[in-house]
Amino acid sequence: MSLTGLLLSGVAVLPTALGSVAEGQPLAMTTSSIAPPTKMPVVTKESITFGAYDPHGDLGASPDSKIEHLFLPWEDVDLRTLALADDYAQARGRTLLISVEPWTWSTGWRQTSQELLHSILDGSRDANMAAVCSTAAKLKSPVIIRWGQEMDETDSQFSWSHWQGDDYAKAYRRMVEVCKVHLKTAKYMWSPKGNEGLQAFYPGNDVVDLIGLSVFGLEQYDRDKTGRDQTFAEHLAPGYARVAGYGKPIMVAELGYEGGDSFVRNWAESVTKRYPQFPALSAVIYFNDREVYPWPDGYGRPDWRVVHQSIN
Repeated sequence: MSLTGLLLSGVAVLPTALGSVAEGQPLAMTTSSIAPPTKMPVVTKESITFGAYDPHGDLGASPDSKIEHLFLPWEDVDLRTLALADDYAQARGRTLLISVEPWTWSTGWRQTSQELLHSILDGSRDANMAAVCSTAAKLKSPVIIRWGQEMDETDSQFSWSHWQGDDYAKAYRRMVEVCKVHLKTAKYMWSPKGNEGLQAFYPGNDVVDLIGLSVFGLEQYDRDKTGRDQTFAEHLAPGYARVAGYGKPIMVAELGYEGGDSFVRNWAESVTKRYPQFPALSAVIYFNDREVYPWPDGYGRPDWRVVHQSIN
């Protein structure tokens, strides 16, 4: 591990993973056997920016990683731990991407989807966002705030992913406007998964600085659903086309791939390339952990991590 574990809501985690326990699962202290270069994204001088959500610290010493991704609930969290994440990022010259998830990770209590929406729109949740953003304003690292991600995905993972487009847009706008009162220098990311119909959730150019997409490649899933392996560019293209017209820089805010050696090598060598068909693509951020929510049709929770094994 790259850092001493922290206590966050009673669970030991790394400061790089303030959101790694979204399903209430603690992280173990581990040692890792790093995967061969075929699994690690290949970064060259010509690459776009590379970063990672890295709860196990596998990329802690990597000079290639320029963005440190955190997941953060706005309830039941000790926000003082953000200062430690800031120190970690600063020491490595990294920007902090903070995905603010508007719920508690407590398994014993959580608002329903509509209760959450109403509490945001009536102002009851302004204080939650203000607390996060006033704390983030004290950090020294550059900050990107990503609020309520993948709102266009209806797989029941997120409470906010079943709202109507207009309702989500109003909620996002309100939270960004609250945040801007306290956090003057951050950039704000609107981050759909990339699905058809995502345009209904767009909150407006004035509250979006960056657009994030999610791109995951699972070899067996591709073969079963399409009859062949699919490339990173093929997976990215539909979502990119749906958001390119907004004229904002685009990042892959969550990226992962898993499969046989040839499949993994192809993705590892391609994800940071510059593509003429994706001129607005500025960064990819690897999700260096096991999937937290099961894929449909029995594919389980793919392990995107760039290591072969962990030994507790």
